[in-house]
Amino acid sequence: MRICILTQPLGHNYGGLLQAYALQTVLKRMGHEVWTEDRKENKKSLFQNVKYFTKIVLGPIRHIYYPNSKERKVISQYTDSFIKKYITTTEPVFSQQKIVLEKYGFEAYIVGSDQVWRPRYSYGLRNYFLDFTEGKDVKRLAYAASFGTDEWEFSPKDTRECSRLVQMFDAISVREDSGVILCKDYLGVNSVHLLDPTMLLDKEDYLKIVRKEHEKKHKGKLMIYILDTTFEKQQIVQYVSSKLNLLPFSVMPECKFREVGSKGLKKCIFPSVTEWLKGFEDADFIITDSFHGTVFSIIFNKPFIAIANQKRGLSRFTSLLKMFNLENRLIFSDSKDDLDVLVTASIDYERINLSRKVAKEKAYDFLSNALNNYVESKNISNSSCL
Repeated sequence: MRICILTQPLGHNYGGLLQAYALQTVLKRMGHEVWTEDRKENKKSLFQNVKYFTKIVLGPIRHIYYPNSKERKVISQYTDSFIKKYITTTEPVFSQQKIVLEKYGFEAYIVGSDQVWRPRYSYGLRNYFLDFTEGKDVKRLAYAASFGTDEWEFSPKDTRECSRLVQMFDAISVREDSGVILCKDYLGVNSVHLLDPTMLLDKEDYLKIVRKEHEKKHKGKLMIYILDTTFEKQQIVQYVSSKLNLLPFSVMPECKFREVGSKGLKKCIFPSVTEWLKGFEDADFIITDSFHGTVFSIIFNKPFIAIANQKRGLSRFTSLLKMFNLENRLIFSDSKDDLDVLVTASIDYERINLSRKVAKEKAYDFLSNALNNYVESKNISNSSCL
């Protein structure tokens, strides 16, 4: 079957890239032809543009820099290389009408994973409810689609329209347990709670591409993957480093472009995806405030601390950790009371790996049943016309 995956624009976010890679890999192994839509970045809203230009005119206290297309290519040169090498994409898609996708003859569209159903991240939200497929004889699925939060953020108009569109879906799964409730209460549909696509692959699958890229070993043993740095989080890193006598290392750009601009461009380049993966292999302990940082800590069976990142969506963390009875690994940056226990406490990965195996089988069954049922119904329809 020819399948198109719709997810957030492929950029330089490691988790976003690897969930796209994982879902595509799984579907290809199931025998399908798969493309991921090369959706271009969300346009800034009118409010964002006014805010940006107002800052320039009035002279901001703290200037925020935005990379132009040439600078963006420099920043993303290694992550772009990963996309070209490991993710099969469509031609670039700029229009919400998706006319360019018609030439591929897709028989199925799968929405997910990532926070595709979170309005603040999804320009053209109704695209992620497949509005452009109305009237077409195609299969429609949501695989581990995420709202990112347990609160309802849709406008009344989007709620009405997306509720109507989602009725056309053949099967719906969400990434957080809270998403099941949101689907039922606001969209009027049933859904199932499934694993993030990255967890459908094993550590060995990721190490295969790490070896292929000949990544070098990291010098440190305490991997730090912090997306939103604060003084409190730095204190946690220092404490754990001292307690375990481990040298910290990070696989992130030295600087953020929005803070330094073009003068610090070379320091804003994102390391390769496989270098990031290599970090999980090399680490003896991991500290992260990232959902996918937490996911890969579990995949690689590493002891870790997940620092709650409420700004990016807390329910993603709580749902994931609850699935594996790891809620105690989540801490808040202003509370260090549990650090002593967490730093030395072991994690029963034998039990967790068995739980993940069962969850993987459930996810594979979901995809297999939804896609195979469609193929069978098409064959029956075609044979009846003979």
